[in-house]
Amino acid sequence: MNRRILPSRTPRLSPRGRSRSAAAALVAVCALVGTAVAPQAAADPPPVASRAAEPPGHALVGYLHTSFANGSGYTRLADVPDSWDIIDLAFGEPTSVTSGDIRFSLCPPVECPGVESEAEFKAAVKAKQQAGKKVLISIGGQNGQVRLTTPEARDTFVESVSSIIDTYGLDGLDIDFEGHSLSLDDGDTDFADPTTPVIVHLISALHTLKERYGDGFTLTMAPETFFVQLGHQFYGSGPWGSQDPRAGAYLPVIHALRDDLTLLHVQDYNSGPILGLDGQYHAMGGADFHVAMTDMLLTGFPVAGDPDKTFPALRPDQVAIGMPATPQAGNGHVPPAEVEKALDCLTRGSACGTYTPHGTWPELRGLMAWSINWDRYGGDEFAGTFDRYFG
Repeated sequence: MNRRILPSRTPRLSPRGRSRSAAAALVAVCALVGTAVAPQAAADPPPVASRAAEPPGHALVGYLHTSFANGSGYTRLADVPDSWDIIDLAFGEPTSVTSGDIRFSLCPPVECPGVESEAEFKAAVKAKQQAGKKVLISIGGQNGQVRLTTPEARDTFVESVSSIIDTYGLDGLDIDFEGHSLSLDDGDTDFADPTTPVIVHLISALHTLKERYGDGFTLTMAPETFFVQLGHQFYGSGPWGSQDPRAGAYLPVIHALRDDLTLLHVQDYNSGPILGLDGQYHAMGGADFHVAMTDMLLTGFPVAGDPDKTFPALRPDQVAIGMPATPQAGNGHVPPAEVEKALDCLTRGSACGTYTPHGTWPELRGLMAWSINWDRYGGDEFAGTFDRYFG
């Protein structure tokens, strides 16, 4: 997802869309390597203020450009349409890659004309919560590389994220680590028992935050396909150490937090072709890609092709489909008709194309968009599609 403003008339890809280079790099590695060997944790906390009720059974998730502008226009939190059930504030970013010290501030007025004051923003958070919405701080994005290489960085991460949550009275945390934030050390081949420090420390930090705030804490994640579904074919650096070590690197984090995870919405965009459970490669641009990628999460899949190391399925209420709200927001945008086809296939078993999923999941949680700003720029088409479909 995109962090910084671009010249007018050159709208930037969303921060979610920034890791095209990662996908391209691994596609190249995949072509060279062929196959891979793969795998199959506080103190008394302050409560989070003004907890909203749980989001509805079907939820619409969107990212709000809160600390930056990138060509789509600034939207005040109070002006976010009611369609959006979970609002991810983009972004909290580290003071340095390995510090673990996460900071968040509102967009400077010179960059975002019309930005609200701190007091207005805090009031808008409470108003959204009173209306039944969840407001989260999203950490990372394209520019926010976070590598918790040490226990000290882990502890700093916990304390600094807690400070943001407490200051604004937020409902929880979204992890949007991209680029080089997560990678697997050579020899770390089991997603169920990771040994890489940046993975282990992130898992520990998220467990601590969940324990600190309790059952009301909302935890979501927004990895790219490169870090999740690509793990079906490649995991880490592989048996010869020649693969991209980021391949599948989110899998151990998702797996370790699956009992605490509210929602996983993989970015089904800015992605290279991905090998599906049908043994075929699927590319962006239509309903089939979303069906194939979502089916992997709801069915489970062997990691790096090893049937003895299978990533277990998530519950359907833990899964939403991540899409660009407009063509300007990221590569892989699909029109409303294709969004509806994907939902029909996954939730009703109808309108399926060339890919047949392994089940039907009417409890699929919903959709995620990069971003609320881009959807408003595009006339609220994405939110309108969700509202029409789920009523």
